[in-house]
Amino acid sequence: MNFQQLDEMEIATNVSKISQFVTNFRENNLLIGDRLRDSSKLVLAQNDFPTTRHESWKYTRLTKLSQLSLTTTEKINSPVSVPLKSPHVISIVNGNIVDVPSIPGVNVFRLSECSEKQLELVGKHISIENDVFQALNTLYLKDGLIIEIQENQQINDAIQLIFETQESSIFCPIRIIIVGKKSSKAHFFQHFSGKGTGLTLPVFEYFLEQNAHLKVDKIQMENDESFHIATDQVHQERDSYFKINTITLSGKLVRNNLNILVDGENCETNLNGSFLLHDGQLVDNHTIVDHLKPNCNSNELYKGVLNGKSIGVFNGKVFVRPDAQKINAFQSNANVLLSEDASMNSKPELEIYADDVKCSHGSTTGQMDEEAIFYLRTRGISDKSARALMTQAFIGDVLNQIDSEEVRSYIESKLIEIHGWTI
Repeated sequence: MNFQQLDEMEIATNVSKISQFVTNFRENNLLIGDRLRDSSKLVLAQNDFPTTRHESWKYTRLTKLSQLSLTTTEKINSPVSVPLKSPHVISIVNGNIVDVPSIPGVNVFRLSECSEKQLELVGKHISIENDVFQALNTLYLKDGLIIEIQENQQINDAIQLIFETQESSIFCPIRIIIVGKKSSKAHFFQHFSGKGTGLTLPVFEYFLEQNAHLKVDKIQMENDESFHIATDQVHQERDSYFKINTITLSGKLVRNNLNILVDGENCETNLNGSFLLHDGQLVDNHTIVDHLKPNCNSNELYKGVLNGKSIGVFNGKVFVRPDAQKINAFQSNANVLLSEDASMNSKPELEIYADDVKCSHGSTTGQMDEEAIFYLRTRGISDKSARALMTQAFIGDVLNQIDSEEVRSYIESKLIEIHGWTI
């Protein structure tokens, strides 16, 4: 058998896997344009699910995901549970947009009701080449939203985006486009929960105009059989501010792709993340911050706590382009392994093509400080409580990046509930 025959066999196998996976899905009728639709079809025709042979998926196996038989549904069993007091609640159940409130200072449009001109924002800064998940989202999402914060408007209450899966074996793609107009300010709270085996496939695209400020708190709290592959694509213009805090509390496999294009001077970008894993869970955080213009700051802080046979991945890349002088860019990734079977794969990277910059990155992975545990136990604290206190202190640096006290309190209460901490 020659190499050509092997290549033909591999292509046939790839096409078979993808075609089998999408058997129960129906292509949407959104006016996204023939070019984007055709590109998505081509990607699915020519590519398989990525394997560990792909550098960006080296530590994340998708075999079980590719073997799932999923479907979509219009079914909604019950109203969603809303964590915060803010009245601005947009609920998405089983991939279906249920409630879209009227929010003063904010324009909200369903993608299914948008013109082709409005939908030019879809995928504007996303590279779909060879990315089967972007192609799946583009072709098979049922609907999505464009949320536009009006110019000079400050939205004081958080805009809650509540995503809930109420059925098993459900495919939930969703697309949310958030536009911060000039000198606008808003806070988004994203909450993911659900039950049963399935794939949640959200794509968020953020466009920050001059002097726009956006803060995002993302809580991922699905079940131990769920798959979650998310993309956050951000484009920042001059003087803008963007912060996202990603807190992963549960899920069988969670992959977060954060891609930031800093395309203006005097921008600030903050990416923070934390996860606490138990046996059989995997969380993979991939970040790219691409500095295209000078005089900007970016900071990344990611911390993980891993128990049992869990796996963590952090791959953070910072690019500083030739014209991007006077950049301050910092990455920090720290992890604690609570068992000998847990593993963490950390790879912070810098690619610097300018000479007047301050950039650094660091990564540490180790065990719990047993001397500190012993000290706490001598003060009458049980071993379990001592370890809970140490864990809380370790991830506290990340939780303290969350500006909303209500959000921090909610996360802390869920950590106590999920991990059975008694302090």
